Amino acid sequence: MIARIWHGVTAAETSEEYLDYLNETGVPDYRATEGNRGVYVLRRIEEDQAHFLTVSFWESMEKIEAFAGTDPEKARYYPDDGRFLTDFEPTVEHYEVVAEP
Repeated sequence: MIARIWHGVTAAETSEEYLDYLNETGVPDYRATEGNRGVYVLRRIEEDQAHFLTVSFWESMEKIEAFAGTDPEKARYYPDDGRFLTDFEPTVEHYEVVAEP
């Protein structure tokens, strides 16, 4: 299994609205892709910023490509992300899952 980790930053005051947006766009999109084994959204608020991590789990890199496209290292963004995110990190990270609950 492969974990795909994306990081984004919003203003703290819009973090609830962005979380709602994630739950309407990215989260269902992850879950609807064949080979997805789950997704977690993590948030940490530091002063005036909110950091988000999406950690999704996949059967293989081929399944990630079905979600992300031919360059699976490239971050995938949604049309209204620009309303919330303070910058657009170009890449994500992938890790092999070597222990599970």
